[in-house]
Amino acid sequence: MRDPYVKLEIIKEVGYIEFFHPAHNSLPGDILAELAQTITAAGDNDAIKVIVLKSGGDRTFCAGASFNELININDEATGKVFFSGFANVINAMRKCPKFIIGRVQGKTVGGGVGLAAATDYCMATKFASIKLSELNIGIGPFVVGPAIERKMGLSAMSQIAIDANTFYSPEFAKDKGLYTHVFDSTEALDEAVKTTAEHLCTYNTEAMLEMKKVFWKGTDHWDTLLAERAATSGRLVLSDFTKEKLKGFK
Repeated sequence: MRDPYVKLEIIKEVGYIEFFHPAHNSLPGDILAELAQTITAAGDNDAIKVIVLKSGGDRTFCAGASFNELININDEATGKVFFSGFANVINAMRKCPKFIIGRVQGKTVGGGVGLAAATDYCMATKFASIKLSELNIGIGPFVVGPAIERKMGLSAMSQIAIDANTFYSPEFAKDKGLYTHVFDSTEALDEAVKTTAEHLCTYNTEAMLEMKKVFWKGTDHWDTLLAERAATSGRLVLSDFTKEKLKGFK
């Protein structure tokens, strides 16, 4: 088993941020915190003009929050901290002054869909289906919902949130605006990500910064909003319904 990590590699002015966890890239709080910090630092690094967000491994982009941590939540304060993990990463991506390109090589669930939605330009493979499974255990995609709604629209977000047992195809995600392109292989995806990122590095950095402000207009309240959403999830995870559901996963 490989150890979890977050790493940053700079190649030709592109900052490649990669996260990994052996449990299908499900992310515990410490890795989420490191990821948020790495994104913020890359945004402040003058050696980087464009950022690529990717995950390690071949199969799953991100399986969401760590289930091992979820089942051990016993009070609302701990619950809010737990669910704030993805909120902090999304807000770091939102505030980052540089374009973030998403590279989604495989399935993504829950918080992972939120990460994909918070990128500025996201490409994927034909294996990159998406699912919001939170309602299955008595909570909901409250924290990641604003990012997904912003990118895919309320109708599409509502559909996949309610149909919590279904993986939706990459083509659905592309049609709804989550992905810009869907490729037949990881190799083709990686080549497209590299080409796109390096070409963006030839653009005016000031113009890209101003465009990013346009893209994220109307989200200045998200620090407060996502904290409130995290508190909602932290309360619901303590419900009798959720506790009973989680017993089946222990």
